[in-house]
Order: sequence, then C-alpha cells, then structure tokens
Amino acid sequence: MFDLDKWQEVLHTLRRNKLRTVLTAAGVLWGIFMLVLMLGFGNGLERGVMQNMVGFVSNSVYVWGQRTSKPYQGLGPGRRIRFSTLDIAAIESSVSGISALAPRNQLGGWQEGNNVSFGTKTGNFGVMGDYPELVEVDNIEILSGRFINHSDMADQRKVVVIGQHVREVLFEPGQSPVGEYIKIRGVFFRVVGVQRSSLPGQEGERGNSTLYVPFSTFQVVFNNGNRVGWFAVAAHPDVRGEELEAAMRRALSVTHRVHPDDAQAFGSYNAAEKFNRMQRLFAGVKVFIWFVSIATLMAGALGVSNIMLISVKERTREIGVRKTLGATPGAIVWMILQEAIVLTALAGYLGLFVGVVTLEGVASLVSSDSGPLAAPSIDFNVALIAAGVLIVLGAAAGLAPARHAAQIRPVVALRAE
Repeated sequence: MFDLDKWQEVLHTLRRNKLRTVLTAAGVLWGIFMLVLMLGFGNGLERGVMQNMVGFVSNSVYVWGQRTSKPYQGLGPGRRIRFSTLDIAAIESSVSGISALAPRNQLGGWQEGNNVSFGTKTGNFGVMGDYPELVEVDNIEILSGRFINHSDMADQRKVVVIGQHVREVLFEPGQSPVGEYIKIRGVFFRVVGVQRSSLPGQEGERGNSTLYVPFSTFQVVFNNGNRVGWFAVAAHPDVRGEELEAAMRRALSVTHRVHPDDAQAFGSYNAAEKFNRMQRLFAGVKVFIWFVSIATLMAGALGVSNIMLISVKERTREIGVRKTLGATPGAIVWMILQEAIVLTALAGYLGLFVGVVTLEGVASLVSSDSGPLAAPSIDFNVALIAAGVLIVLGAAAGLAPARHAAQIRPVVALRAE
C-alpha cells in the first residue's frame, strides 16, 4: 500500500543535504545522458550508412577482369583478362545459385561520356549495353515506358532506356520522351522507357545520366564483337553472396586458364558481404556503447552508495530510535533502498529527458543529404531498458548502506554522537 509519509520522509532527507544530493545525482545524470546520446548517434550513423547502400540489391555480386599475378599452364603473369560471350555459357553451366545473370558493356572508357542528341539539344552521357535481367540486380525503377526485353535482344532492336537526368537535359518539361528518337554517336535509337536509379549520391547521379541499349544491339551497332565488360549477378535468397562470388571466380579461372590461387586476376564486389560487415560493425559499436555507458552509470551508482553510507552514519541515532520503537531490519533496509532508488531514478530520468531533447534538437538540424549521418534517434524500447537499468543500479547502490544500517545495534546507536 502507498505510504505518503514514507515518501515525504525520503524527499525530506534528500532536501536536507541539497549540495551533496545534487553532486551525487550529477554522476547518474551524466551516465544516462551519455548512454542516450551515444545510442542515438550510433543509430543515426547506422541508418545513414545503410541509406547510402539502399540502391544495391543485398545479394548482388559484380565480377570484372584484371591482370594475372601468377604464371599458369605456360602463361606468364601480367596477362590481361578480357571476358567474352563464351563466358556466359560457362557461368550458366557451372555456377549454381544464380537468380539473374546480366553481362554488361560500356561505350567508351570507365565513366567516359558519349555524345547524345535530340533535335537541337545535346548532352554527354554514359551508354551501356545490357541484358533485361539487369533490373533484378541493380534495382532500377522505371518511371515511364518499359525496360529493354528479350524481344529487343533477339531482334537487335535499336531501342534505348534513358535516365531521368537525360530526359531533363534533352526534352522539354512535361514532354514524354517515350516513342521519340535520339541519336547516340550518330545512330538513331527509339526511346522505350525512362528510369531512375535507386542509388544515393554520385552513384545515383551517374545512373540517372545513363542510357541502356540491348546487349546484342550494342555489339553490332558499336562494333563491340563478343566482348563483355563485366558480370552483374543476383544470388538466390538461400545462397550466400560469398559462395556465389567464389563460384564465379572458379568458373572464370577455368575458362581463362588462371591459377586457382591468383587473387589478382579478377576484381569483384560483393554487396552481401558489405551488408554483413556493416551489420557486424554496428553490432560491435552498440556493445561498446552499452559497455561504456553501463560503466559510467556504475560509477555514478558507486557515488550514490558512498553518499548513502555517509547518510546512514549521520542518522545512526535516528536508526537506533526507530529500532527501539519496533522497526524491523527489513523496514530499515527498505527505508535506505527507497532513498537510493529515488535519488538514482530522479537523476536518471532527468538525464534521459535531457538526452532525448538534445537528440531531437540535433535531428532538426540534420538534413537528408548529410552524408553518412542520418537524424539521430533512440528507440522507445531502449529507453525502457535504460529505465530498468536505473532501477537495478539504484537498488544495488543502496543495498550495502541498507545492510549496514540494519546491522546497527540500538544500544550502540543511541550512544552515538
């Protein structure tokens, strides 16, 4: 049952030594404030990094040719690996777990633009030769029209899908480019769709400034022969990206006569591995944050325990009188625990409030394009856990002083000065 007199007595005891109470509470307040602040900024950093990866399919793998570093089967090191359409059949026959295989070619060099025009307007954009399966690997969003399909590939149609930025440069506002003809290096292509890249930052800008033509058309029109620039692959949901990447390397090593231990012959990017690495990193960061914050809170709780011991010593005569009048050891223990819990809880909740207000203030200043840091925030469940930790620490802080008070003999206590 709620006893108002006991709670008034607890508050009176805390007010009686205001400076000591404030200095003791400051340690607990600082600990919970730092916990909230570090968790909030940790969550903001995690969300910001993950937002920068949102356009990548988490099970996608990219493989390209480089130079060999080891001799093998009579071939010396330093040999340039160049993919061809023959590698497509080799991959399909020997690599399992592929849900989408998209060989890719690029017109010109890496990040090199090409002259593209419509009417009197001209721009410099990237031009890619792609398979329809690319939409399953690169998460391309079609704004209007469609993406290239297998009929375009079979008939080697001169069709093109343009990026959002390409439409803004070459066409008037409100004008639909679908069905219009644009010129790429002097060759006319009919626009069948407009796409927007889901990638953030420079990658997204590059994707929005790119044109996609059927792979087979690209080979013929731009005299690309049977060359393949690189492979973009999506794995089945039940296949790990690392396994698919290793299988791709093994298959290509056989077709290109590359030493099995040559790690330099092929370059690769594994989105799944990067996702997993980031998740492990942030899990470790959260463990570190909780460790540091709990250590800080324990230091504050130790200060509370010391202050309660001093309080018990100062109130030795009072405790003796209480015992003489019939107070049980349990009642004495509960009285001291109440004071410790109230002091810890009040300081902790004040620190929690200040921390949340600080996070909200910072969140209002952080824009959506603030790089790797998104708006910091703390989960409500974490706040509840912090509240539980405070209660436990408050009880632990008062336990030793309470046991000491319960062991005081009334006769000794009444003689104390």
